[in-house]
Amino acid sequence: MEELVRPGRNRGWLLRLVIAFGFAQGAVSMARPAVSYRALALGADERAIGVIAGVYALLPLFAAVPLGRRTDHGRCAPLLPVGVVLISGGCVLSGVAGSLWTMALWSGVMGFGHLCFVIGSQSIVARQSAPHEQDRNFGHFTIGASLGQLVGPIAAGALIGGADMAAGSALALFVAGVGCAVAFTSLWRIEHRDAGPGFRTDTGERVPVGRILHARGVPVGILVSLSVLSATDILTAYLPVVGEHRGIAPSVIGVLLSVRAAASIACRLVLTPLLRVLGRTVLLTVTCLLAALLCAAIALPVPVPGLALILALLGFCLGVGQPLSMTTVVQAAPDGARSTALALRLTGNRLGQVAAPAAAGLVAGVAGVAAPFVMLGVLLLVSSGVAVRSHADAEAAAPRRRSGSGLRRSSDV
Repeated sequence: MEELVRPGRNRGWLLRLVIAFGFAQGAVSMARPAVSYRALALGADERAIGVIAGVYALLPLFAAVPLGRRTDHGRCAPLLPVGVVLISGGCVLSGVAGSLWTMALWSGVMGFGHLCFVIGSQSIVARQSAPHEQDRNFGHFTIGASLGQLVGPIAAGALIGGADMAAGSALALFVAGVGCAVAFTSLWRIEHRDAGPGFRTDTGERVPVGRILHARGVPVGILVSLSVLSATDILTAYLPVVGEHRGIAPSVIGVLLSVRAAASIACRLVLTPLLRVLGRTVLLTVTCLLAALLCAAIALPVPVPGLALILALLGFCLGVGQPLSMTTVVQAAPDGARSTALALRLTGNRLGQVAAPAAAGLVAGVAGVAAPFVMLGVLLLVSSGVAVRSHADAEAAAPRRRSGSGLRRSSDV
């Protein structure tokens, strides 16, 4: 444990993990809009786009908890190369698919690969970070995701922007698959054998899922994460559809998606001072509320510069939710169930990724392509309200928590 707390020592694993996550997430962020454009070229409508986006999350929805259980009782690192192989294969095979059904299938493979990579990498961060380092290290870890989300859409837009959308999207998916494979170069010696106490059990005893879900802070972390990821996911899948209806070129849509990702990076770089001023729960509450209003604003017929400003502000607000929900869940979970708790958080994410795109497809088919963003605004508004409630509960429990642990004050948890 002393090794984890000591600043500046053995930081190489985190940098390599950020680099690997950047390539893996970049491939996924490049592939998701490319899949949407290829599906449009094959004759898909808004409902079909929603179904394909939902299938991406369907298999992970059932696999997350078993993978988390396995990780709680074993090593995390083997999941990373498995994830890279599945993401790369799903990207390339989506590019050669000739029907919407096969595209949906390979999209599901891609989603399962992403789940393997994320469970393994998040568990490594939780296991190899002291409690007081977790906000910072999860924030740095998610910078890798934001870097991938920054580069991926720009690359996809540049490759798809030609006259032949089907060929351009297929090329983008092939490039995404090759790019993901580069992550292999950063996966060496990424997991320490002495990962610290409390993050691993060898007794075979399993903490019941119900006990994990009833731990104070876990449901809030899951809901906030679900809302934030659903917003990011629908932005990635449906902004190309909005662009088609408003006459915005794919290359411009790629830049707009990257503006959002760049704002999330900026947010995570200043996350520590923001936490010092506001505390974790207040920061989550405020950013979810602002993100709700900004998501609804996308439905307005604003010009491209106005849309860029909305997405920049939205990206900054959404950048808070993922790292802080990880820390909230990890610190609230019972000993020996941290990876399972993170997997439950990912299960909530994937549930949102299944339900939100499907609901978005139905809403878009009935009320227009901008309507899903209003739906996202409502979801984020609910998350903001739940975070306020959790803040009140944490304040009531503050004396007990202060006497029972050495973590930061309970209003921040």
